[in-house]
Amino acid sequence: MKSAESKENEIELRDLPSVDLVMKTRTAEAYAAEYGRERTTRRVRSVIEGLRSELSDGAVSGTDRDSLLKNVENRLAEELRSERSSGIRRVVNATGVIIHTNLGRAPLSAEVLEAISEASGYCDLEYDLETGKRGRRGRRAEELAAELTGAEEALIVNNCAAAAVLVLTSLCEGGEAVISRGELVEIGGDFRVPDVMERSGAKLVEIGTTNRTKLEDYEKAVSGETKLLLKVHPSNYRIVGFTSAPSVGELAELAHSRGLLLYEDAGSGALVDLSGLGLDDEPLIRESIAAGADVVTFSGDKLLGSIQSGFIVGKVDVLARIRRHPLYRAFRPSKIVYAALESTLVSFLRGTMFEDVPALRMLALTGEELAKRAADVAAELKERLGGIEDASVAVIDGSSVVGGGSAPASHPSGKLIAVRHASVTANELEKKLRGFDPPVIARIENDAVVLDLRTVDVSELEVVKSAVCEAFR
Repeated sequence: MKSAESKENEIELRDLPSVDLVMKTRTAEAYAAEYGRERTTRRVRSVIEGLRSELSDGAVSGTDRDSLLKNVENRLAEELRSERSSGIRRVVNATGVIIHTNLGRAPLSAEVLEAISEASGYCDLEYDLETGKRGRRGRRAEELAAELTGAEEALIVNNCAAAAVLVLTSLCEGGEAVISRGELVEIGGDFRVPDVMERSGAKLVEIGTTNRTKLEDYEKAVSGETKLLLKVHPSNYRIVGFTSAPSVGELAELAHSRGLLLYEDAGSGALVDLSGLGLDDEPLIRESIAAGADVVTFSGDKLLGSIQSGFIVGKVDVLARIRRHPLYRAFRPSKIVYAALESTLVSFLRGTMFEDVPALRMLALTGEELAKRAADVAAELKERLGGIEDASVAVIDGSSVVGGGSAPASHPSGKLIAVRHASVTANELEKKLRGFDPPVIARIENDAVVLDLRTVDVSELEVVKSAVCEAFR
């Protein structure tokens, strides 16, 4: 004889709504409108089965037919929210990290977005409008890159890692590449220079020590198997103190006297002098070319401030060898990348990069500008949070970060906003900011949520203020 509890459980299971009934709810209709009825039906079945399992285990009890339907709909609504947040979403970067890898690195300018839109349909990617014949892919962007760096030729690929792989495979496969131990870096995401060289078929010859490498170390290491000398800019760290390393010019002279090539991986890609902004340890690509480097690679989405891409610039005969390599076709970018880079490089050409390129504009913000912005936002927050006794808003001294592995020793100073709640932890407040629409990403320092407005566009200030106010409710 069945127990009363067993009979009650059977009744609850019979009261579970059918898939058809759930599909008629507003939540299911909204889900289907975004992701299609077939996928929504699968989700509904999954939700019902999950609830059925909980009822059988006794985890949920004492519900009637209407309550079970509401339960299923609520669970489906949660799945819909999760679905919507699982893809790429716009966020507001209030961390102060300008080139934030996790947040998409350099933000794109309005001019770049317009160029992308222009290229989104049919475009003259590989078509010569004058002759009516096939043209060279990426010609305009590569010509601009060569002009701005003083190189004879330029080649664009989909990122700087691809550029390094392509250069080493094209120029050093089966041969030796001489490199200082102090430059055997891990750039990020487990991307290590030694691993790249190994995959390219080049044999790594390490010389010198971590902090000091002399020109004679390179001279002694050159053998009949050596094909190039390699110099890698340690983008994401610095060794200070008792250090030394040969200059690009010295290495170029040595390489050419031995019939070798000099390849420099410059990393972040500074096209203009940024020393006035505190970035005095980033190599200028034009200076490396002028000093005699045969080939230089750098990123397009760091200090260049554009879309993800990798540049290879240097001597025309060297780049011709690289362009002919079969891997080039695998690494070449799309029309969208070429369009974005053209627009960005034109800004550098006309000298308006600090106005046009968001990353450089943020980097160039003065302390006075940041102080006024922080004071204005803090004053309004205090006014809007005036009724909340435990809320605290203060303007504090702090610093930003260039990010993206660029200029690790540079920390631009400025005024920040610190918000606290006497009975809510900083972690909870930060989580609430992330849950806002659009999410606001901040950082935590000294048990306070800190907002660095250097990386917040003026058009996003109202979003930040609304998110903070919502977090305190």
